Amino acid sequence: MILLIICFFFYAFTEESYNIIENISLEVRNYFGQFYLVLGLCCVLILVAVAISKWGTYKLGKSNEKPAFSRMAWVSMLYSAGMGAGILLRAVQEPVYMLLNPPINTNASKQTIALEFTFYQWGFTAWAFYALFALAIGTAVFKFSRPVLTSSTIFNNLENKEHKLKFTGRFIIDLLTLLTTVFGLVAAVGLGASQIKGGLDHLLGITLSSNYIIALILVVGVLSLTSALSGVEKGIKRLSTANIYLTLALLFFVIIQSDVIAILKQFAISFYHYVVDFIPMSLALGNYNPGTQFLTDWTYYYWAFWIAWAPFTGIFIARISRGRTIREIIIGVLLLPSLGTFLWFTVFGQSAFELITSWQMYSGEFDNVFTSLFVFLSNYPLQVVVNSIVVLLLIGFLVTSLDSAIYVLSTFTSTATKEPSKSHRILWSIILTLSAVGLVILGFVRKESNVLIAAQKLLIITSLPLSLFMVWMILKWLMNLSHWKK
Repeated sequence: MILLIICFFFYAFTEESYNIIENISLEVRNYFGQFYLVLGLCCVLILVAVAISKWGTYKLGKSNEKPAFSRMAWVSMLYSAGMGAGILLRAVQEPVYMLLNPPINTNASKQTIALEFTFYQWGFTAWAFYALFALAIGTAVFKFSRPVLTSSTIFNNLENKEHKLKFTGRFIIDLLTLLTTVFGLVAAVGLGASQIKGGLDHLLGITLSSNYIIALILVVGVLSLTSALSGVEKGIKRLSTANIYLTLALLFFVIIQSDVIAILKQFAISFYHYVVDFIPMSLALGNYNPGTQFLTDWTYYYWAFWIAWAPFTGIFIARISRGRTIREIIIGVLLLPSLGTFLWFTVFGQSAFELITSWQMYSGEFDNVFTSLFVFLSNYPLQVVVNSIVVLLLIGFLVTSLDSAIYVLSTFTSTATKEPSKSHRILWSIILTLSAVGLVILGFVRKESNVLIAAQKLLIITSLPLSLFMVWMILKWLMNLSHWKK
């Protein structure tokens, strides 16, 4: 009901809604921006410490229990749910922007700085948010036998009955998680649909009406519901695996036509600087401080986005990770997807850098976040085929992000059964689709605005309460680990 009321205001009072969101987001960034940075760094350091400790050998589930999914299927599902269409949206535009507007001042080359900072915004910190939710909730469910995968689960364990949260506390926590998750998801769907429209504009050579974005959201909503109704083992698993194979094919297509040695060399150099500079970048210290305006437009927004996605992604990861050790989960969630993402941005970023150098003049070809990838691929053969694959990938990633969210949200609200009911999946599909349409309409409120700006402002607000809750959640998880008798 709360979400439907919010959607109503987006529809009926669009200008007023936009102004309220804009004013509140400025206050949040001014007062809590640094808190986002500190929280991100602490999450990474805590996970590394737990992985190398004795707790790393503990298994989610029974000691002799085997994982339900193969490692390939497991990585495919967590990656599709956790990143999805974002790597397509920013593949070229973000590295090029960082090249032309270096955020930090170090002795490294501009190309290295551009990729290093891109790594920072898509790397360990993002996946640390996801992993902490997955492990905190997975520990409570699979060790302390809590019956339901929800955010409040961690605060109730069978070994500490006298400290169980009262109903009001559980309700507030789960409601907060639901609202933040929905806003994070609808932002991703709105941005992804906008990129699909941008690709169609480029392929067709015309500018389609903005109403096509709404139509695309409706199509993605129907496909996501179909997949969610099939369950994790069928629809979600198969579609996630297909996405990964298509993504690898696209990556290989670009690599074989690029300077492989230069790409690998740049990958190694940028990754080295990223690891060495990780702490000062995470705290924006000295030469590693890109300034308030840059942090507002980029890092704070990204951290808010990852936090908004953390509950549903973390709970989904917990759901598919039973039977694996805590150390394996941390390595699998923190390291493997990050390395894959770093290679992705290096291949597309370095190739884009070389194109710009060969042109000897850059006229903003890669500035548009929604069309940059399609413009980039127009410099390669088989344009129609390759760009069609990109459109399919965009749809596939949006569907896998949305179907896993539908499944998790249905689990939240369908607590009486092991598997969420179909009626709940249908209801959440409708709510998410309507909310995404509302965000798109909010993005049209001003000519200089768009879906990206609306999503940035909204997420920075809605992620703040959840980020404060995460501090409490981390402390409770560490307490649970200390009481864990292997």
